[in-house]
Amino acid sequence: MIPLGGLGAIGKNMTLLEHDGAMLVVDAGLMFPDDEMLGIDLVLPDFSYVVENRERLLGVVLTHGHEDHVGAVPYLLKEVDTPIFGTRLTLGLLNAKLGEHGLQGRVSLNEVTPLKNVTLGPFTIEFLEVCHSIPDGVALGIHTPVGTVVHTGDFKLDQTPVDGRVTALQRFARLGADGVLLLLSDSTNADVPGFTKPECSVGGSLESIFALAPGRVIVACFASHIHRIQQVMDTAHRHGRSLAIIGRSMIKNVNIAANLGYLKIPEGLLVRPHDLALLPADRVAILSTGSQGEPLSALARMASRDHPLVEITKGDTVVISARPVPGNETSVYRTIDRLFMAGARVIYDPSAGVHVSGHAAAEELKIMLSLVRPQYFVPVHGEHRHLHFHAELAQAVGVPSDHVFVLDNGEVLEIGPDGAAVTGRVEAGMTLVDGFAMGDFQDLVLRDRRHLATDGLVIVVVARSTQDGKIVGDPEVVFRGFYHAGDLEALGEETKSRVVAELQHEELGQVADIVWLKNRIHDVVQKFLHKQAGRRPLVLPVVVEV
Repeated sequence: MIPLGGLGAIGKNMTLLEHDGAMLVVDAGLMFPDDEMLGIDLVLPDFSYVVENRERLLGVVLTHGHEDHVGAVPYLLKEVDTPIFGTRLTLGLLNAKLGEHGLQGRVSLNEVTPLKNVTLGPFTIEFLEVCHSIPDGVALGIHTPVGTVVHTGDFKLDQTPVDGRVTALQRFARLGADGVLLLLSDSTNADVPGFTKPECSVGGSLESIFALAPGRVIVACFASHIHRIQQVMDTAHRHGRSLAIIGRSMIKNVNIAANLGYLKIPEGLLVRPHDLALLPADRVAILSTGSQGEPLSALARMASRDHPLVEITKGDTVVISARPVPGNETSVYRTIDRLFMAGARVIYDPSAGVHVSGHAAAEELKIMLSLVRPQYFVPVHGEHRHLHFHAELAQAVGVPSDHVFVLDNGEVLEIGPDGAAVTGRVEAGMTLVDGFAMGDFQDLVLRDRRHLATDGLVIVVVARSTQDGKIVGDPEVVFRGFYHAGDLEALGEETKSRVVAELQHEELGQVADIVWLKNRIHDVVQKFLHKQAGRRPLVLPVVVEV
């Protein structure tokens, strides 16, 4: 078992299972960049090991349709040709993403159900229903010649789910009774005591909010949270409000889920956003993207008074029906502040009951461990603290400490008749996506972007004679993003003088190596500006031969 992502961070989940030369991939997700990853759009797992061993790859099995589990699949499929297995909604959401990458119709998508096993080489996979914050999630029971591996996917033990599809506890218990070699289990809420509240509890909170709201009700949630979207629709319909859907990803996911039968839209509920102005405010509800404060999302644009169709006014009630993803807190609270400034009443606090987690809390995780009774246990899907808390829970219910492995991405856990041990590691870092480019930008590109962001850029253009190597005319010095408390124009003139003085040295006159000459200009300018302004801007010398 080799984790390529999902350990030490929430996101980019990807796990490999190998037996006798055959390889199976479970999930291939992405995560969103940290603030210091300037200009980076997405972060993927480094799946170079899979690409290098593509001839051994039997397929990719998906547990559910969230971005952190399927978002990297299109990028992987550009490197390898392999079949994909997933439930109906998972494949529907993935197929839309494949269309964005020009891969639609060129990939083998295979629908699975909890009633039918799939055999790929030495792996026979059964699919177990689990509750999560997206419909059609499954856990995997992977039967191998060595023993059975159970991968829970993301789950919680909701006994009253919105769609009536409960976690298949009896099937987990049966696997446990038959004997489970290895359990891989969701660790996201391992540090949260007790049980996670059921999703239907949000419906009661929404009911109160809609009943008391004097004007429009605007609900922002994840576009993939089909159960939450269903509850918003049902509540709006009961209160006689028309509902408009705003945000590209929200519109796309609602269409997919409705077409596949996972979302039931009440007759006559939906109206076009353009028609909202024609309706009384107390008969309007809006479902929007932007629960994470994304700068270009519909809700953020409403908060900034920049949305073409919806302007926040006094009397509006805005519900943030999501918890900020770690790292997004600043953006979320900035959006909330702007909504308050615009006159809205904003409901966002966890105590308001407008959001519940889709992940199992500590007591639920202990129930899963007790049902499955694994010989070996690896906590997955979580930051380091989550993994360690989950490891402690496993030991508390009787898994021996030397049978619990808290791994890092890339570590190889080998299990055989003689026991289990970490026997090595493979390449497993990050692959960064910048626009349409994909690669390891971290060392060079991100360093330059951070440099530009903090100290700015100075361009020095020098014309040089091809005849005798001497400079022709005065250099040009251009400052961009560079701050100086004094006279910037005077600083530029002084910089030119320093460059001219350096290039007029007799020993430099016949220098033919332009690269060496650029380095000298760079060093002189950066040293001078650091002395004068206390900054080290990115210096870009340009030598033009005339």
